[in-house]
Amino acid sequence: MAVDPQLLEILVCPKSRGRLELVELPAAIRQTLVDRYREHFRDEVPVVESGLLCAESQLVYPIVSDIPVLLVDEALPASILAG
Repeated sequence: MAVDPQLLEILVCPKSRGRLELVELPAAIRQTLVDRYREHFRDEVPVVESGLLCAESQLVYPIVSDIPVLLVDEALPASILAG
């Protein structure tokens, strides 16, 4: 999934107001997120491939079917990228 570079320039972390970087999510995390967000999509399966990493807050915000989910409560710890 591609995030518009101009959009990426203006988006910031809702917790720290830090810069966000586009990152690829591990396959196991992708499937977990697809399962989590499936109920929000009636006739289609959500697509999750990447997220937005904030180095300052150490949070990753998932991008679900081209929609960045910029909610602190929905964010994942940056440590998921190491495994």
